[in-house]
Amino acid sequence: MITYLLLGTTILVSYIAFSNSALMDRLQFNAAHVIHRRQYYRLLSHILVHANWTHLLVNMIVLFFFGRAVEEYLHFWFGRTSTAYFLLLYLGGALFSNLYALIKHQNNYYYNAVGASGAVSAVLFAFIFFNPWEKIYFFGVLPIPGIVFAVLYLAYSYHMSKKQLDNVAHDAHFLGAVFGFLFPILLKPSLFSQFIDQLFRQL
Repeated sequence: MITYLLLGTTILVSYIAFSNSALMDRLQFNAAHVIHRRQYYRLLSHILVHANWTHLLVNMIVLFFFGRAVEEYLHFWFGRTSTAYFLLLYLGGALFSNLYALIKHQNNYYYNAVGASGAVSAVLFAFIFFNPWEKIYFFGVLPIPGIVFAVLYLAYSYHMSKKQLDNVAHDAHFLGAVFGFLFPILLKPSLFSQFIDQLFRQL
């Protein structure tokens, strides 16, 4: 499964980068380097490195549990093209999640970002799209219906992005999530009707 390949690659590169600052500097997202030095690879390479073990483990745990399920949903709807679509979802989420930062920080050489959070958020929200009432265990303990979690997640990410109280790229979380939700609709617009049916079936 492609999920396992992404997990293995990300964990390996992140582990190496923890003790190799040159590699970390080379792979991290930096809008100014992308725009002015044309280092376009940074638009994707940043998903391979993380700030610390906690950052890495949280992203990889979410990818492990939801990536496999999304692969199955995509296979059900799209058959043999599902692997390519899953990669497009993951990498597209990474790209889309940094659009705001790319514009905002295009002249700021000191702004750097790392992590697969935008891509992982895309996978999580694709899962919620396909199964909106499936329980998501917040912090691994508190069960919350996926659609409820989605609303809370988006509201929190938007609020924290406006406040800018910490060093977390909440705008990337928000945009990655939006991309993940819209992605199945872009592939097959009729899936939106299937989502609506599932959503109101439980009400």
